[in-house]
Amino acid sequence: MSTETFAAAIDSATAEEMRLDDRVFLMATNPPAALRAEFGPERVREMPIAESAMTGMAIGAAASGLRPIVQFSAVNFSFVAFDQMVNQAARIRYMFGGQREFPIVFRARYLNGTRSAAQHSQTGYAYYAHAGGIKLVVPSRVEDARGLFTAAIRDPNPVMFFEAERLGTLTDELVEGPSGPQELGVAVRRREGTDVTIVAIGYMVREALEAADALQQLGISAEVIDPRTLVPLDVEAVKASVRKTGRLVVVDESMPACSMASEIITTIIEDPSMFSAMTAAPRRVCTTPTPVPYSQVLEDFVLPDRNDIVAAALDLTRGALTSERN
Repeated sequence: MSTETFAAAIDSATAEEMRLDDRVFLMATNPPAALRAEFGPERVREMPIAESAMTGMAIGAAASGLRPIVQFSAVNFSFVAFDQMVNQAARIRYMFGGQREFPIVFRARYLNGTRSAAQHSQTGYAYYAHAGGIKLVVPSRVEDARGLFTAAIRDPNPVMFFEAERLGTLTDELVEGPSGPQELGVAVRRREGTDVTIVAIGYMVREALEAADALQQLGISAEVIDPRTLVPLDVEAVKASVRKTGRLVVVDESMPACSMASEIITTIIEDPSMFSAMTAAPRRVCTTPTPVPYSQVLEDFVLPDRNDIVAAALDLTRGALTSERN
C-alpha cells in the first residue's frame, strides 16, 4: 500500500494513460511540472489564458482521433468557454449520429471553503448537468479520483471531472501500481444505516460521514451514499437506500435552486413506490443562495457542514424513531 494526495492521484492516472496511449495529451494554463518533464511540450501544452480556445481545440482534436484533456484552473474559468462546452462538446456526438467518438476530459476545480471568494467558490456542475451530452464526475476519495479519471480518459464521450479543492491535499491509502478504470455511473455506500439516507456530493461526503458519527451518538443510524458521478446518476442505489430508511437528506454545496440536490430528490419522489415508502419529506442541505463571501466567518456560515446535516437528519427523525421502535 502507498499514500497519495487527491490531486497527485489524478496526475498519476493521467501519466499512466499517456504512457499507454500516445493519443492522450493535456492542455493547461499551468500544467503539472512532472507531466511536462516526462512527456514534453507537445503532449503537455502550456496554454495562454484562453479557455474558449483550448476547448475548441480539444473538440477538433477529438474529432481527429486524439484524446485531449483540458485542465481549467477553476470551474468558473470554464464559463468563458460555455458556448463551446454546451453548443459543441455536449452536442457534437449526437449531431454526428454517433458515428464519431469525441473523447474529451475537462478538469475543473471548485474552491469552496478555501477563502477564494465569490467567483471561484461555486461548484458549477448543475450547469453542465442541464446541458445534456456531458458526463459529470465528482469523486470524494483518492482511489476514486484515480480510477474514475482513468475511466473518463477512456470514455468515448466528453466528461467533466470536478475536483473539490478542499480534497486536493488529503491522502488515502492506495494499492500500488496501475489503477485501472472504475465504472462511471456507479454509486458507493460509504456507511450502512437504517434510519436516514444521506446522499452527499464530492467534499460533502466527508462532512456527511462526520455527521453520521455524531448522529450515531444520538441513537440515529445514518446511511451515507456517494454518487461519485452525477451524469449518469446511479438512481437505483439511492432508491434502494431510501426504501430501507424511509428518509432522505441530500447534501450539495451548490445553491439550492436547480441544484443536483433538487434533481436527486425529484427523481426519487417522482417514483410513486418511492413516494409511498418515505416517512418524511426529503431535505436539501445546500449553500445559502448568495455569492460565497471572502470573509472566513461568513463563508463558513453560508456553506453547508456536518452540523447542518445533523440538524436536517434530526428534523426528519425527531419523535418518529421512538414511535417506530415502540
